[in-house]
Amino acid sequence: MKTKTLKQNKVNVVTLGCSKNLVDSEVLMGQLRANDFDVTHESSKNDASIVIINTCGFIDNAKQESIETILHYAKQKGNHQCRCVLWHS
Repeated sequence: MKTKTLKQNKVNVVTLGCSKNLVDSEVLMGQLRANDFDVTHESSKNDASIVIINTCGFIDNAKQESIETILHYAKQKGNHQCRCVLWHS
């Protein structure tokens, strides 16, 4: 059986919500790159060892999308498809 190898220090940043969140994510990605992290934005490859979800919780629809996205990546963590899932709201 072939096992998937996660890339160490690879971070996938997922941005939900308003344009301010996108700016915040861009700043965060710049800081991570400056500290030698390999950073992707909303990658569908699922090869990052760390997933950071930058989200908003002000509007009910946004809250629901945030919850669904967090649960999606939490499931990936449970299946060992990533090491760590973080979110900021």
